This record gives sequence, structure tokens and C-alpha cells, in this order.
Amino acid sequence: MNGTRIRKVAATAIGTALLLTGMTGALATQASASPSAPYIGDGYPNNSHGVWCVQHLVNDVAQSKGKGRPLAEDHLWGPQTKKWVEWYQGVSGHGLGQDGIVGKGTGGWLLLDGDSYYGGHNYCYNYVPSYF
Repeated sequence: MNGTRIRKVAATAIGTALLLTGMTGALATQASASPSAPYIGDGYPNNSHGVWCVQHLVNDVAQSKGKGRPLAEDHLWGPQTKKWVEWYQGVSGHGLGQDGIVGKGTGGWLLLDGDSYYGGHNYCYNYVPSYF
């Protein structure tokens, strides 16, 4: 290969890499900058991912408090999930009202108190409402 050909191949490879990096960066930013998640509970649309996250995070808190994993992580909002959200709201120590609705206060604390693999700013952050 002559010098001109090597430079063209290198420029093409670098341009492709920058384009792919730019695209990957845009996708990562878009995913982490999700709009505010809707409330979860009776009378709300209850996205199945959000409900699963609530069930999973409540189960993690319950297990840490010696209650086992009381909820089926079935993506369905129902009376058992509501009951355990109310339980969490009462035992969390964060002064949450026990209304069984996962709003920004309850959701934010669940994200912090529950499983750090899914909570915090990870997967469930996109589906559970919070102030952060």
C-alpha cells in the first residue's frame, strides 16, 4: 500500500469510529435522560416495567428486613403490590404517607433503598418516579 492509500483507509476508519462513537453517545444520553416516569398505583396507567421495578425493589427491602420476598414480580399492579407499597411507606423511616401510590417521594426512596443493581440511576430509574 502506498502512503496515500494508507491515509485514506486510516481516515475512513477514524471517521467511522467517530461516527459510531457519536451515535453510541447519543443513544446512551437519550436513555439516561428519560422523561419523568408516571406515578404507579390505583388509577394510574401502570407501565408493566415500572410495576415490576416497584415489586422488585419492595421485595429487596422486605428481604433486608427479614420479611422474605413477599411479592410475585409479575408486572401486574394489584392489591398485594399496593399492600406492600403501603408497608414500605410505613417502615421506610422517610416520613412517607401510606397511600399505596408510588409517586416521586416513595419512588425515589425505593430507588435508593432497594437493589442497587436495578435501583439508583440504573434500569428502574427510567420507570419509577423520583425527584432525582
